[in-house]
Amino acid sequence: MSTITMFTGKGGVGKTTCAAATALHHAVSGTTLAISTDATPSLAHIFEIRDNRKPAGVLPYLDINELGEKEFKEMWDDRFGREVYEVFSTFVSIEYEEFVDFMTSVLPGLGEEFMVDYIRELGRRGKYENVVWDTAPLGQTLALLQMPALLGNHLRMAPRIYSRLKVGRSSREPVLDILKRWEALSGENMEFLRHEIYFTMVTIPEALAVQQLEGVFRELDKFGLKVKQLIINNVVKMPDSGFMQTRARQQKDYLKHIYGRYSHLKIVELPMFPQEVKGLVRLREVGKILFP
Repeated sequence: MSTITMFTGKGGVGKTTCAAATALHHAVSGTTLAISTDATPSLAHIFEIRDNRKPAGVLPYLDINELGEKEFKEMWDDRFGREVYEVFSTFVSIEYEEFVDFMTSVLPGLGEEFMVDYIRELGRRGKYENVVWDTAPLGQTLALLQMPALLGNHLRMAPRIYSRLKVGRSSREPVLDILKRWEALSGENMEFLRHEIYFTMVTIPEALAVQQLEGVFRELDKFGLKVKQLIINNVVKMPDSGFMQTRARQQKDYLKHIYGRYSHLKIVELPMFPQEVKGLVRLREVGKILFP
């Protein structure tokens, strides 16, 4: 079973940088995969590699993988697509690709649900000792985390909706049995998120980001999801100009609030770097701070 670390936070706070640096650190001692489920992934950019393979190799013990809508559809296809299509195609004339597009756009959280399932299966197979999961911006991630519960509620009403659907022509399995397996999958995925994920939140010491933290933690707690580590990125450590001195003074109050409110968490500060953090050398600098 792989050790899985999930990085989340609002867009633009540096979670991909933190995820990449963490993956690079873990790769020193064991096989590691950095995986992004962001619709606009940037792992390849940060690692400065040009390799379209999935996964792509960065170092002998480090791979990256960037997944999107195409992969979501393939996952759904592998699990249930053909079976459910058999049923629908008995009374609706529709091509399979159109059917998949319809299902993935209409049913609640289909892509997100199978993204969680993919990560769970990846960890279970244990091909990599460490999996570092770089998620979408926070709003999308919260939607992802709610999907198993929402999907479960949807499927509890499903017998009324799908009661006239009988069996597939090839599998001969009743469609309601297929949907029950789907509901069971949702429950397994939520348990996986609760008990097998090391949640790391990334934020910055600015007004909006700090204000959002309270609601985010409350939402996660509602589903029994516990953050273990809080990374505060872009902290001004060397205020060597009037501009930076002003920024440092502004950050001081936000930092005080974060430490007072979230003292139960492991808190790590990352300084504001003068250059863009990308490439192995600069990522290792970040890693040394995250793992002193």
